[in-house]
Amino acid sequence: MKLTQLLDYNNIIVQCHNTPDADAIASGMALTQYLRAHDKTVAFVYGGNFEITKSNLKLMISDLGVDIHYVRHQAQLSQLLGIREQELPELIVTVDCQYGEGNVRIFKARQIAVIDHHQISNPLPELSEIRSYLASCSTILWDMLKEEGYPVEKDKKLSTALYYGLMTDSNNFSEIQHPLDMDMRDYLKYSNSAIIKFKNSNISQEELRIAGIALLGSEYYHENHYSIVKTDPCDPNILGIISDMMLQVEDVESCLAYSIHEGGIKLSVRSCVKEVKADELAKFICQGVGDGGGHLTKAGGFIVRSLLERQELDYTPSAIQHFFRERMDEYFMDNEIIYAGKYSADISTMDLYKSKGVTIGYVKGSEIFPVGTKAVIRAMEGDQELEIKEDTIIAVGVRGEVYITKVELFDKYYKICDKKYEFPGEYAPSIRKLKDRTAMGLLPLVHSCTYEGNGNIYAKELMCRTKVFTKWNPENYCLGRPGDYMVVTQDDPTSVYVVDKELFEKTYAPVE
Repeated sequence: MKLTQLLDYNNIIVQCHNTPDADAIASGMALTQYLRAHDKTVAFVYGGNFEITKSNLKLMISDLGVDIHYVRHQAQLSQLLGIREQELPELIVTVDCQYGEGNVRIFKARQIAVIDHHQISNPLPELSEIRSYLASCSTILWDMLKEEGYPVEKDKKLSTALYYGLMTDSNNFSEIQHPLDMDMRDYLKYSNSAIIKFKNSNISQEELRIAGIALLGSEYYHENHYSIVKTDPCDPNILGIISDMMLQVEDVESCLAYSIHEGGIKLSVRSCVKEVKADELAKFICQGVGDGGGHLTKAGGFIVRSLLERQELDYTPSAIQHFFRERMDEYFMDNEIIYAGKYSADISTMDLYKSKGVTIGYVKGSEIFPVGTKAVIRAMEGDQELEIKEDTIIAVGVRGEVYITKVELFDKYYKICDKKYEFPGEYAPSIRKLKDRTAMGLLPLVHSCTYEGNGNIYAKELMCRTKVFTKWNPENYCLGRPGDYMVVTQDDPTSVYVVDKELFEKTYAPVE
């Protein structure tokens, strides 16, 4: 969906969920300003049983001039829009939520639209933009505004709202993983003093009490060294504080803190051991009922109530605790861990494969910046820093992933070709100098080559979740799921790594 499609309507309600947080407020503010800039009659509202009371949110609304209204009845919408009481708004756009969810008061309109970053929970209207891979709805609005050429960077109050929305929904950015979230975080020109003011008003006395009670009621499962903590409804940042504290407890290697809300469950995940990546654990917990992600040690997620109930699970505290206990136990039971340096694969159980000679992209680092320049590449898999050397080659793989290699290896395993390079990925990678905020696109500089491979390999399909610590990266495992492939180089049975099914089938073919 494009924002311009909303301009076909004149009387518009922008609605967020019943318990607005900073992300919902920022998203509604952004959309309201865009529509008003195009001379539309707009009101930004929320329903529910209670008005906003949190100090940081009240400060955000007053200091940034957010025009938001608490409404309980349909007639109030007509009053706000200046239309007849019996007349329906032409359009309701829900932001940071989906129309029909339990945490969204139902109001009527001639047409419905949805902009959200949560998992799809109900049938969507034709006008909808769902990006569940992003950490905040603010990021979606920022990107959509950019597409329309709306000058977000010239509006410090709006920029501050969007920045704060992402910050609070991602536990101070510790749970973001998509490069678009990183782009917004890095490029918004926000008011630092306002952010500090909001942050210093973030924890209420009630939330302090909630954290204390939650910590006292934590449950520890010694077999796999993890803790589960249930809290009363609270801000995601409070969950992050609780899980951070739990991880400092003796023998706790990973933990899950969660709070139950009207429309779903917010959770925070932490890990302090290399055998458990917090982002991977969060995704595993939320699989099929929500979405999770983040970083190696810190992650978060959201489970949608309706998706949970479709699996015939009761939405009660005891049933939810049991669900989390089962998911955590399943995570630790259903996986194999391989330390490549200490492992020798049995190649008699594996088949022999060869490279298909797939086309990928490459560019010499010195074609971009002078030798010695320290730079940052941003791609779908995150940021990676490098120093440009004489032999630096930046390669773009078959799915758009970016990795660094050397001229010596490039000349050995790759062959330059004349094909026009076509980028296969979703997010176009960029590169910038380390101390420079301005990035340039990498793709206009990329040439084509074919990957000829480093000889034949042995491979077999995985039957269970497998974590492989490779010889070249013994501190960070590669995760393989059932259907993916464990691969061993032909000349070294200890050189073990994992290739996911889609990539393997694109890259390798059986040796006849």
